[in-house]
Amino acid sequence: MRPIALFRGLVIFLALAAALALLASGPGYRLGAWHFRTGISLVRWAGYLGIAGTVLAIVGLAVPLLRARSIAAALVIAGVVAAITGVWASRASSVPRIHDISTDTVDPPQLVATLPLRAGAENTAVYGGPKLAAEQKRGYPDIAPLALPVPPQAAFERAQRVAGEMGWQIVAADPAAGRLEATDTTAWFGFHDDIVVRISPAGGGSRVDVRSVSRVGRSDIGTNAKRIRAFLARLAA
Repeated sequence: MRPIALFRGLVIFLALAAALALLASGPGYRLGAWHFRTGISLVRWAGYLGIAGTVLAIVGLAVPLLRARSIAAALVIAGVVAAITGVWASRASSVPRIHDISTDTVDPPQLVATLPLRAGAENTAVYGGPKLAAEQKRGYPDIAPLALPVPPQAAFERAQRVAGEMGWQIVAADPAAGRLEATDTTAWFGFHDDIVVRISPAGGGSRVDVRSVSRVGRSDIGTNAKRIRAFLARLAA
């Protein structure tokens, strides 16, 4: 009976270790317990452990002698962790490894008010030029300026309201210059990304440009592009 107990114990250990690694990854970074790269490594290891636990749990349920409720519970836990980390890995591999997204890649809006907040950040606020623009175009060809059929002042008021609705922390708002700067924080790891909205006259209406830049990490896993899409969609609506 000892080998059976050891097998069941291994499956349960793998499932719990996977769940613990995943649950600790983001909060540990937010609390300052470790570097964000350590947190990302924990996510990676959570995926490996989750896959191993899932496979062994399936084997355990398939063999009558090994079957137990604890194995079924371990399968659920390990399977959920494997699924979550698998989705994150798939998303990371499907987007370009960039962290600076702008609707205007020729004359991107510049961060000004948020620069002091980026002191010591791993990523610079200097735009990456044609190379970055080309990578963005390949990965996010839909990211483009938004035209609004309202005067710049009205567009600015709408932009400030939408930014607040999205939970952004407004750092600076200058209606006369048509400039809004804010910071947004990601849910799991608590990464801080800085945003600048530029509104300028265009014909009888306004043109809205947005730039979103992560402070850390080479890849944002599509977060900045997703944020800009959501902002522009709300603004247009």
